[in-house]
Amino acid sequence: MSFNSIYDVSGSAMRAQVMRLDTIASNLANADTASATEAGAFRALKPVFAALYKQTADSQSLSAEVQMLGVTTSSRPVEQRYEPNNPLANQDGYVFYSNVNVLEEMADMMSASRSYQTSVEVMGRVSSMQQSVLRLGQ
Repeated sequence: MSFNSIYDVSGSAMRAQVMRLDTIASNLANADTASATEAGAFRALKPVFAALYKQTADSQSLSAEVQMLGVTTSSRPVEQRYEPNNPLANQDGYVFYSNVNVLEEMADMMSASRSYQTSVEVMGRVSSMQQSVLRLGQ
């Protein structure tokens, strides 16, 4: 595996973690939003990723980058609260709130942040290795 392919893999991992953090930020921003209807309630967003395998022309090395397939919405039911005095309440007095689990989102945020940091560390190590190789030639 060449240094460039390592940068490509780490870069794709970093892009994936940024996408995770974007959806987490959106979910947390909408965690307490209310709606008059169940259909109008915010549903948590979840990014979908897949591995994209690449093999060199000489078939000597294989790498796997992260590919973003899209964003899906959570199938968890929205929260229904009895709040008859809320202006958004339906005729039965219920208001619908997002299905975002704040604790789950915070845990996902920590995971995405650590994964991003790991990819940055990999890039730093590869850069250091390249500099060491250049110094060998002096």
